[in-house]
Amino acid sequence: MQNLLLGVNIDHVATLRNARKTSYPDPIQAAYIVEQAGADSITLHLREDERHISQRDVFLLRDTIQTKMNLELSLNERILNIAYQVKPDFCCLVPEKRNELTTEGGLNILIHKKRIISAIKEFNKLNIKTSLFIEPTFEQIEAAVSVGASIIELHTGSYAQKIIQKKEIKELKKLQDMAIYAKKLGLVVNAGHGLDYHNVCAIAKIKEINELNIGHSIISRAIFHGLHNAVKDMKYLMKEARNT
Repeated sequence: MQNLLLGVNIDHVATLRNARKTSYPDPIQAAYIVEQAGADSITLHLREDERHISQRDVFLLRDTIQTKMNLELSLNERILNIAYQVKPDFCCLVPEKRNELTTEGGLNILIHKKRIISAIKEFNKLNIKTSLFIEPTFEQIEAAVSVGASIIELHTGSYAQKIIQKKEIKELKKLQDMAIYAKKLGLVVNAGHGLDYHNVCAIAKIKEINELNIGHSIISRAIFHGLHNAVKDMKYLMKEARNT
């Protein structure tokens, strides 16, 4: 069975740094520790307001990351131009609202189709693989194929919320069905948002999923257990779930 990859989002290391406008904790050091602990890629979200990861962080991390860089970004022209300069291994297009605490839902491909096609064409010229962060629906998956994406990241936020209410079965089934459908259409299927040490195993068991992107729960656990241990613990849970 295919190994399940882990991308660790280090945004909230920068959030903590920026809270006191200091030079620490350093996202560069965090990325190094995360990689040493076994992460397969480093995810970071360059927001328009640079509320956590900054443009400077992105360029420094591009020079220091030893695994893969997965840069999340909106369709904002300035942010896209930075991505074209940085040339990360992967770019994941996400929706973005200025006042949101975190990404709220998936990118509506049908509404932004022309801009997405343009961005993907530019990324392809630069040998950057493009992922689209979308809701787990037939409509959005088919739209992802139509705009030329090769990778999707299924939004698991609804599943994560429903599990708190003990009503997650329907959301989990939807994620399973959509992962199977997307894989049949030739897409690489990743997933993420709201995943933690209590809800990750059911998602990790979906064999069509290639990679999970997890940030907040890992950085939160690191406060008490250390960053290296937090990554190792998540990798262990994912591996055990995938192999059962």
